[in-house]
Amino acid sequence: MAARQSVTQEVTAWRPRVPGVTEVFHARFTEYAYPMHVHDSWTLLIVDDGAVRYDLERHEHGTPADTVTLLPPHVPHNGSPATADGFRKRVVYLDESVLGAGLIGPAVDGPDLRDPLLRQRVGLLHAALVRPGDELEAESRLTLIGERLRGLLRPRLTAREPAAPVPDPALARALRELLDERVADGLALAEAARLLHAHPAHLVRAFSGAYGIAPHQYLMSRRVGRARRLLLDGVPPGETATATGFYDQAHLTRHFKRLVGVTPGRYRGSAR
Repeated sequence: MAARQSVTQEVTAWRPRVPGVTEVFHARFTEYAYPMHVHDSWTLLIVDDGAVRYDLERHEHGTPADTVTLLPPHVPHNGSPATADGFRKRVVYLDESVLGAGLIGPAVDGPDLRDPLLRQRVGLLHAALVRPGDELEAESRLTLIGERLRGLLRPRLTAREPAAPVPDPALARALRELLDERVADGLALAEAARLLHAHPAHLVRAFSGAYGIAPHQYLMSRRVGRARRLLLDGVPPGETATATGFYDQAHLTRHFKRLVGVTPGRYRGSAR
């Protein structure tokens, strides 16, 4: 007789400092089954291993690894493993500032979205959400995800891609100047949109189109540039991280090594 597989339950949950995100939930289950329940927020779910089956509005659905599942608020659903080895999932719960209540009906009709670009964007969002200090990147990625979801769910947009963005160099320049003023303090995308009177998604697209780099990448490169000067002046990496707006020394090290190729400590030690 084959040995019974052990029951696995691994859960990590937190609330990031990203507007629109109420909770992030990563889990690995082998046998646990969710009973029928509801959420008061949107559930954006991807499965990394295995598959999940669930019922929504008396219809059975499944979420393989290439699918993004969007469960609307206030609509009962359940969930259980669809494979013997269970499943591993990543979930981000979104409030209605990201997706309005008017999209609940289209989401109920088709909650499982097979869209490679959306799947990639959700994965990149989770990668940013696990890194303290990268809130601007997470916020930027979330606003593009919201735009993509609205395009997929609105009936008049389901059959075609969104129109190509219209260049807006003046807006891009204004955002760059604002980022330059806030290199150490940082800037939330929502605040930038309010100050510049523009939609967040339009801000990201205008900036990326004008400069070939996303706003969060630009901000991090400016911070790394300042960090290089301080390190060459002999300032220790920990103090440099604080002075240049990084969350901590590990946050500085990750971005510094990505852009410079070596750690801050090694860079400082190489100074003549």
